[in-house]
Amino acid sequence: MAPAASSSGSSALGGTGVAPAPSTDGIPRLTDDRGRTLTLRGWNVEDKQHTGEDALSAITERHFADLRANGFNFARLLVFWDDLEPRRGQYSASYLRKIRRILDWAHQYGIHVVIDAHQDVFGPAFGHRGIPEWATRTDGLPFTPHPDDWFAEYFEPAVQRAFTHLYEDADLRRAQERMWRLLAERFGTHPAVLGYDLINEPMGELRAGEDLATAARRIEATHLTPMYNRLADAIRTRDRSNWLFVEPTPIVGEGVPTGLGRVHDQRVVYAPHFYNAAMEAGADYDPAAGWITAYENAVTAYPREQSIPVVVGEWGPMNSGLPNMRRFHDDALASFARYSSGWAAYVWCYGGGYCALDRDGRFRTNKERTATPYAPAVAGTVRAEGHDAERGTYRLSYRAARRPGTSVLSLPPSATGWRITVSGREAWASARSVPPGRARQVRVWAPGGTDVVVSVRPGCGGRC
Repeated sequence: MAPAASSSGSSALGGTGVAPAPSTDGIPRLTDDRGRTLTLRGWNVEDKQHTGEDALSAITERHFADLRANGFNFARLLVFWDDLEPRRGQYSASYLRKIRRILDWAHQYGIHVVIDAHQDVFGPAFGHRGIPEWATRTDGLPFTPHPDDWFAEYFEPAVQRAFTHLYEDADLRRAQERMWRLLAERFGTHPAVLGYDLINEPMGELRAGEDLATAARRIEATHLTPMYNRLADAIRTRDRSNWLFVEPTPIVGEGVPTGLGRVHDQRVVYAPHFYNAAMEAGADYDPAAGWITAYENAVTAYPREQSIPVVVGEWGPMNSGLPNMRRFHDDALASFARYSSGWAAYVWCYGGGYCALDRDGRFRTNKERTATPYAPAVAGTVRAEGHDAERGTYRLSYRAARRPGTSVLSLPPSATGWRITVSGREAWASARSVPPGRARQVRVWAPGGTDVVVSVRPGCGGRC
């Protein structure tokens, strides 16, 4: 049974159990506790270094200040079960304090957070992060590291068997449920918390002669769906308000529709990841290959059937400086706008690799394409929304809710500033122009039932 909402544990987005907003394409949108249609734009935030008492120390207040300074409103916070419960039944008080400190920073800067129970190649038993060694059972099967292709390690016999035991062994199920009850109890009422991503990129064990697509759908149907329902039930004993984010296997990136069944909860979000195998191996984006279209077709079937919102939990190439990567960022963002309530790119850090920023805090090549105008909250039903990447313009059309409310526009820093126009009976904006410089928010108000069109275009750099 789906839980009733309670007045406790409400964040600005988690809210009081408002149903997802309707959508013309059959995929609903996220809503807040005032019934406004929401858009999340942000990044993953992580510290994967297994540093015991100092775990999460690489995440600082600067991360959230810089997210807000660039107009973002969302972070997917990676937390690790092996840091939380390094010994069975013994939870780390210092790790819990660090999570709270990070959430406090997020709230200070208006960043909404999904707490992600992260794993890569199961956990530290295989040289990665996630499920503790004490919860790793391999039946003595072999594991061979693949230093140049870590994803191939998911297909090692020991790793696959460890997933099977996690899904099937009663004591490991209970341990995972206890872990989630603890997180929900400690952080469910924190004002920054939007929800919980129940497990990152889950995998499983292939059967002899089974192709990858068939195996993925079977694992999703027979292992992931029951697990998500168990964890949902566990979380709802402590938190009846925040959203539950569920993922398919990463095989969705190959254009394979998920085999997930129904998660019996009223506040479920489908949270697939958006990675292309060739690009992850170092190839440039090929616009003619049709990968984004195939992905979009595959990923939208499940949320449309289940009538649940979509938030893309991870995306972004490691090498963003290749010739076609500008086009990739623009095509990806246009795709997300067609079916999702938002996204978290990978990853908000300072340096090389996947990092969004260089060590001085400047966007790395083409990563700035992610910082565009958008509407974090719309007091009504969105009719159409679009960003023209080449012209730098943004247009939002919506029907104002019966009860008048305030919509919000987020405008990133711009060397030219922004100009805003609003049309609709008695509709108005808190500003008609935004000067060059820092990110700004503009509020739009309209009487109930009004058809509103908001247009944003580059300003003239103070030379108008």
